[in-house]
Amino acid sequence: MAATDLNTVRQTIEERLITELDDTPPIPVVLNNMPFDASSKDTFVQCLTSFGSGSYLTMGGTTNSTNSVVGLIILNIFTEEGLGSGANFVIGKRLRDLYNRNTVSNVIFDSPIGPEVLTPSPEGKFQTQLRITFEIYEDL
Repeated sequence: MAATDLNTVRQTIEERLITELDDTPPIPVVLNNMPFDASSKDTFVQCLTSFGSGSYLTMGGTTNSTNSVVGLIILNIFTEEGLGSGANFVIGKRLRDLYNRNTVSNVIFDSPIGPEVLTPSPEGKFQTQLRITFEIYEDL
């Protein structure tokens, strides 16, 4: 068997998020390496997916063996500044529920960390951040 296609894993994560936030009220999602004018929207979510450590789970070479691949999703939630944290935390709750200890298409999501209040970037926004580790098992 071939190594896991990391773009398939990324797509699983991003499609789940886009589908959830396309519901009423729709919230724009900004993905890695995607142009976006933050000043044009009061509310949006930025999704950053990265792959980190890997480890051997079974002995063997490039065939008949299994690896663990661990990654991280960072979800930056931006809402209008000066209105309090309530609207931002409502979005954070939706996103926590979306991934919290779920398995989707063999992607195993851990319990989220956050939403944690951050110093906003860009200015004029209230920002929180969720971090979610995930794991996939790669059969070679």
